[in-house]
Amino acid sequence: MGTATVSVPDWLAKRDGALKPGVNGHTLFVLIGGAPQYKLEARPAAGKFICAIQQTVNGKRLDDGTVTYPDPAAALAGGLEELRTKLGW
Repeated sequence: MGTATVSVPDWLAKRDGALKPGVNGHTLFVLIGGAPQYKLEARPAAGKFICAIQQTVNGKRLDDGTVTYPDPAAALAGGLEELRTKLGW
């Protein structure tokens, strides 16, 4: 699975944000001002996928772990939307 299918959403780009793929192909780092602030990781769950969202500075999980997606790319895209909602952006 490549993370190239997940593009930087407008709400993130407007805040000097970017996405950087992790080395394993199912992780994205959300950078704000060039610094990694959040890690999104697509994880298998009951035949589908969830997106674990974690703050990089303290390891705190922001997702609720109950929303499932059909594949890893959808999980990462959905995770970005979950993050936007949690941040109130």
